[in-house]
Amino acid sequence: MSFETVTITMMKGFMLNIQLFVITLVLSLPLGLVVSFGTMSKFKPLSWLVRLYVYIMRSTPLMLQLAVVYYLPGILSPGHILPRMTAASVAFVLNYAAYFSEIFRGGIQGVPRGQQEAGQVLGMTRRQIFFQVTLLQVVKRIVPPMGNEIITLVKDTSLSNFIMVGEIIKLAKDFGNKGMIWPLFYAGFFFLVFNGVVTLLLSRTEKKLDYFRV
Repeated sequence: MSFETVTITMMKGFMLNIQLFVITLVLSLPLGLVVSFGTMSKFKPLSWLVRLYVYIMRSTPLMLQLAVVYYLPGILSPGHILPRMTAASVAFVLNYAAYFSEIFRGGIQGVPRGQQEAGQVLGMTRRQIFFQVTLLQVVKRIVPPMGNEIITLVKDTSLSNFIMVGEIIKLAKDFGNKGMIWPLFYAGFFFLVFNGVVTLLLSRTEKKLDYFRV
């Protein structure tokens, strides 16, 4: 098999990694914020239920979650199996929303309560206090830990090959079974470049927020 053919095949597989990365990030960030509100809810049954979800997602392997999401629908309703990419997206979003929720929760609770009380004294509503006082400081606080999770997500997309999603690592392994070992190093290069771009974007974002120190 020619170098050009392998390259094109690997790039097509890597597009699935990028697609899974984008879907997970776009959906898990807002879901994580909602989940963080649930964990901080004063309604105890809701808080306990959401905390249980976060505990399960953070305490079990992502590969196990992938297997459950992919195989469980077929077990409950024979013949109804989720497409592999859909199952991977659902598992990743649920998993990363749990991690992001804890980062959001830590950021929100880390804002001094005195600033919220000052907002109330000035006659601001809770919504105004959150968006104009709390949220700005939360964003600054969560960028570094959020960046670490996002970089981890780049690498974790390769775990989707556990349910046979045709991403770049699975393709590299398939080539390896044919006696071609170099595609594995090729896959590593793709991840190095992708992570380099993500790291650069995160670094620039952090620098833009330097003006707002907490």
